Amino acid sequence: MKSEFDYLSQVTIGQYLPGDSPLHRLDPRLKLLMALLWIGAATISGSLRGLGLGLAVIVAAFALARVPLRFALRGVRTALPFLLVLALLQILVIPQKAPGAMLWRWWQLAVTTGGLYAAALLLTRFASLILTISLLSFTTTTTGLMHGAERVLQPLQGIGLPAHEFALALNIALRSVPLLAQEAERIAKAQAARGGDFGRGRGGILRRVQQVMPLLLPLFLSALQRAERLALAMEARGYMGGKGRTHLIELRAQPSDWLALGLMLPLCVLLFL
Repeated sequence: MKSEFDYLSQVTIGQYLPGDSPLHRLDPRLKLLMALLWIGAATISGSLRGLGLGLAVIVAAFALARVPLRFALRGVRTALPFLLVLALLQILVIPQKAPGAMLWRWWQLAVTTGGLYAAALLLTRFASLILTISLLSFTTTTTGLMHGAERVLQPLQGIGLPAHEFALALNIALRSVPLLAQEAERIAKAQAARGGDFGRGRGGILRRVQQVMPLLLPLFLSALQRAERLALAMEARGYMGGKGRTHLIELRAQPSDWLALGLMLPLCVLLFL
């Protein structure tokens, strides 16, 4: 039963793992800024060698944070069926700008070396993005993430962006992922108790998709109800947004924080080269 319904263990984004590593002690503002720079570099980079270097850096960062890499890879494994479908479409259907050598062709479907290279880029890039977001979540508390996002976005208030509200919405969305996994587990167990078929059996990815479909509607309704209760609770406590609010926690960057940012910048440049 645990292997079939333990959805929370497969979700890594949104969970915080307490620790005293150098990454845990970094200023959340600079940590969030470094994560955004790294995500931007991995998104724009078109070099498989550069993305492979990026994955090696992320693995080293997990070791520095003393977070088991096997635990973080569960998030990649959960998204793997979706990524494989995207990679297959990239290989067979989506035309490439540089098709390379033709390996196989049937009707409108074709496999080229360019398509295989693009699919490898897609898989490596998505793995880097998932691991980066997971590492940020593992090493940053909810309060630190919210304060860091608000401080990073504060200069954009001059053009009308509500930094506090945006940071609050981002934090709620990120931390709601484990709650949705727990709710999906509860719904799946309730449906299995009423005769729903959630056994592994044969069928592979298609069977897993067929099992997930009955969970989508009740999970969506549960998420709406949770959001409504959260909005009512915030309104009952007098929440009026970030205008005029003061901060009990004052963030102060240390020399080690700036050193970490200085090391991150040349690594991001390497991804472009």
